[in-house]
Amino acid sequence: MIELRNDWQIGEIKALFELPFNDLLFKAHSIHRETFDPNKVQVSSLLNIKTGACPEDCSYCSQSSKYDTGLEREKLMEVEEVLQQAQNAKNKGATRFCMGAAWRNPTDKSLDKVIPMIQGVKAMGMETCVTLGMLSPKQAAVLKDAGLDYYNHNIDTSKENYSNVVTTRQFQDRLDTLEAVKNANINVCSGGILGMGETETDRASMLQSLANLEKHPDSVPINLLVPIPGTPFENVKPPSESEFVRTIAVARILMPNSVVRLSAGRLDMGEGMQALCFFAGANSIFYGEQLLTTDNPTVANDKLLFSRLGINSEDNQQSVAQDVAL
Repeated sequence: MIELRNDWQIGEIKALFELPFNDLLFKAHSIHRETFDPNKVQVSSLLNIKTGACPEDCSYCSQSSKYDTGLEREKLMEVEEVLQQAQNAKNKGATRFCMGAAWRNPTDKSLDKVIPMIQGVKAMGMETCVTLGMLSPKQAAVLKDAGLDYYNHNIDTSKENYSNVVTTRQFQDRLDTLEAVKNANINVCSGGILGMGETETDRASMLQSLANLEKHPDSVPINLLVPIPGTPFENVKPPSESEFVRTIAVARILMPNSVVRLSAGRLDMGEGMQALCFFAGANSIFYGEQLLTTDNPTVANDKLLFSRLGINSEDNQQSVAQDVAL
């Protein structure tokens, strides 16, 4: 049985990043094969229930009110429309449905409008997931009472690099929300974004913050930045393919039982890069042609990719799960 640790030192994690590429991938894949079926990948998707006008200044985000990205503001969707989307997802085999809203933190009044959505999805027999921004312990408890199963709240980057990405909140604010979610017995989904000018040490520190939580996140989305024109990061140089794959591998080693989600940015990843990510320990992807406000590969392309790689074949079928990852 693989030991689960919550006491990783930054030097240990940096040493993993510095391993020869083949050695790192062999180590990560060996752990992945012991804890998961290496030929199964969870298929995930996300419904944006409220778009734009977020008061945060996240330098990567098209939904920030601080930047002119051409995104049209949209009000919170009506409950009936959300539940119809959920029913459509269930009809296609989805077992989990997630809803995301562009808020810094929901007001209690806003939360009251989301709760019927959660309850309606739950009544369909599906797992529920939301990403709504920062939460208080009381709000987390309310969501749990409503039947929420999963909550997504990414830490984005390292605590050392955080102020270079966001200034309207502190890194500790993110951790406080994760703590509130955990204490409410809601499953935690939290990861980060690569390609925001961070160093390898920042990537190690980001993963350290996740791996040293009292309980590892149930899901760890690793995103490749999709540069948005009009945002401060529109011209940031992306990491190399090997740098990205290394991060997937280290995440798998540090958090052996977590689902590592290959998230945003897959349109810029070729078949070979994605295959290496799956080998290194990624076992979930976003499903559907749009992730919040950025494009994603078509369902047909993902089915072709899976077919070529022998993933989720008929003899190894996994239900399509509708889930969130940022």
